[in-house]
Amino acid sequence: MRAETQAIVTAIGESLALLRRRLDWETALTRLEEYDARAEDPTLWDDPANAQKIMRERQQLSDSMDRYRALESGLNDNVELIELGEMEDDADVIAEAEAALVEVKASAETAELEALLSGEMDGMDAFIEINSGAGGTESCDWAQMLSRMYTRWAEKRGFKVEVMEYSGGEEAGIKSVTYQIKGDNAFGWMKAESGVHRLVRISPFDSAARRHTSFSSVQVTPVIDDTIEIEINPSDLRIDTYRSSGAGGQHVNTTDSAVRITHAPSGLVVTSSEKSQHQNRDIAMKMLRSRLYDMEMQKRRDAADAQRTEQSDIGWGHQIRSYVLQPYQMVKDLRTGLETSDTGGVLDGDLDAFMGAALAAEVSGKSRADSEG
Repeated sequence: MRAETQAIVTAIGESLALLRRRLDWETALTRLEEYDARAEDPTLWDDPANAQKIMRERQQLSDSMDRYRALESGLNDNVELIELGEMEDDADVIAEAEAALVEVKASAETAELEALLSGEMDGMDAFIEINSGAGGTESCDWAQMLSRMYTRWAEKRGFKVEVMEYSGGEEAGIKSVTYQIKGDNAFGWMKAESGVHRLVRISPFDSAARRHTSFSSVQVTPVIDDTIEIEINPSDLRIDTYRSSGAGGQHVNTTDSAVRITHAPSGLVVTSSEKSQHQNRDIAMKMLRSRLYDMEMQKRRDAADAQRTEQSDIGWGHQIRSYVLQPYQMVKDLRTGLETSDTGGVLDGDLDAFMGAALAAEVSGKSRADSEG
């Protein structure tokens, strides 16, 4: 076996060992048996909410174990093929197996990252809100570029993207947009994207071709299900309805279907404008619950940070990434130090490396704090 191929085999083996430890394999087998037994209990659905939670947990555990088995099989089968090809001096078989191992390695690395998604809300869908900063048309155009970037990322992962609220820019781009991203671990993957994103480029809107710096903010919150209790006093809410144009200004609603909810104690304002008034009201309430939950989690994170002797490398709600298009090409994450010159790929949705680095650093920070505590 070639040294390069042996290195790939070793890397896959290390990923599998780590996945097996995180799954705690023997315990996972026992848990799956317990879930199966509960699923066969006819009284399970007497409590539908709890039943759904149990079935979701069972499916997630089953999927994780199946994924491990598939990776292990992919490794063993292709190693055997290479050995067979070498015995029979069949270069085509060897080349095919080596190419398959490269794919297995990529899948194992992704699985290793996803194994880090163990937070309470990581498995949930996500709301992502993008707002242009000061700077008029420049910032609105940058917000639209970010919108496309996250939409492309979600589509590549097979996630479903729904527009909840849209406000176009006066000349170009968007002032704000809110999406709901639906898919396994959507929030877990996207949560570290919250913060300010900075763009440096030669402005296409400047006749003098000067370099401009633009800012847009991104906020990612989990879509809270009914099992999470968030207390909201109806008297604290101000609910307004208004007319709004559709995405891109292609049509104008003739009724006051858009809904804006203001939560007085927190000052939070949420809007939904792309559905019927009844649907918009329900969506806006879900968004408010999500934002309130995120605020509470932020308070807990801040309190935990205050007790730590060493701050985590992953920050929230501040400038997190710079995108430079001219005079050189670079995207750099300011928290992890990860950078690339492939700006086109990143803006086309190739974000897994940045999300993975931020996730790994966050988990590392928590582990370090736990060991010091």
